[in-house]
Amino acid sequence: MRVLIAPFRPILADPALRLAAVLLVLFGAYAATMAPYVSALAVTVFEMTDRAYSALLVAASILAVSASVGFGILADQRANRRAIALISGGFLVAGLGTVHLGQSLWAFVLAHAVLLPLSGSLFGQIFALGRLAASTRPEAERPAINATLRALFALPWVVVLPIWSVVFQTGAPLMLVYPVSLAMGAAFLGLTWVFWPRDGATRWPDPKSGLSFTQGLRELADPPILVRVLALGPVHGSIMLYMVVMGLVFSATPGRGAEDIALYAGFLGGLEVPFMLALPRLIPHVERTRLIWIGMVLYAIHLAFLPLLAATPFVWLLILPGAAGGAIILTQPMAYLQDLMGARPGAGASLMALQKLAGDAICAATFALGAALGGYALAAGLGAGLAVLGAGALWALDRRGARGF
Repeated sequence: MRVLIAPFRPILADPALRLAAVLLVLFGAYAATMAPYVSALAVTVFEMTDRAYSALLVAASILAVSASVGFGILADQRANRRAIALISGGFLVAGLGTVHLGQSLWAFVLAHAVLLPLSGSLFGQIFALGRLAASTRPEAERPAINATLRALFALPWVVVLPIWSVVFQTGAPLMLVYPVSLAMGAAFLGLTWVFWPRDGATRWPDPKSGLSFTQGLRELADPPILVRVLALGPVHGSIMLYMVVMGLVFSATPGRGAEDIALYAGFLGGLEVPFMLALPRLIPHVERTRLIWIGMVLYAIHLAFLPLLAATPFVWLLILPGAAGGAIILTQPMAYLQDLMGARPGAGASLMALQKLAGDAICAATFALGAALGGYALAAGLGAGLAVLGAGALWALDRRGARGF
């Protein structure tokens, strides 16, 4: 119990870390409410084809990464992180409100292809705030703080999704996720407005980068950095593919439905939390890229077998390797990318966005190809295999670098 409680102490003692923690819990509740159901909403409610939905995923990914990279560079360039968080939060509220009020295919497309992707920098900006606030703490505490913050994003899944399971069992429509998510987005925006530290008045040093926008882009495109981001792309893509495939597989499996989506994702997300909280004890003993590869192998088992076992009781056994692997690949690539950019958290957030773009593009392409050639099982298997290869390539790159090649 002490192992699980200890990482929270420095967060509770620091106002900025407390804010980051609350925002991540709220953002996690929003993600748990929306993410598992978007694919099912697109196909079953708004009657999009698999190909059209894949195209929407690609368009959304390109815009999301463009916004995240641009906002990340501007945040380092101008040190105006609060303003950028407010702008991004405004896009989040606008996107959710558009679907809730519009109730149409075009409202869905406008929100999920344009407005919500423009809010995509929020996740990175919250972690940039957490990283900067953690810089005032002893260095030995920082890995635990970062892992705990990421665990707090996963924590709501164990609570929110079982609630949705009960709600959907009563016959509630899937569209109910939009007004609930809109309320969460409004709360997020309000907390950011009131409590986010004012730009230029933080307790920690946050100097302007001194780089032009073009110089910031060139820094991100440096080949040794870019090749590592691309290697991590399929790792992130496996997480996105799980979200897409899970909703569609359970919706298409006789005897399964929205309540099973909620339970599976809730159990998986909830079990990730204790694994994440235990990671700081493991990190000093295992080289990070090796740990990422191990985590990806575990997660690949869960992803590849999910469509094959969905109709059987054995599908619930996949939660264990999925949670253990997910705890690693949801935390360690993020820390790895932030460390690549050193003292510039905005650029680190941009690298996270680039990883997301590569992952989302791979997810969309894998889903489209696999679904067309062999159904959801082939899509999941392809994504799992590519992710293990990507994690292995990253491990190999860093081993060569350590040997001086």
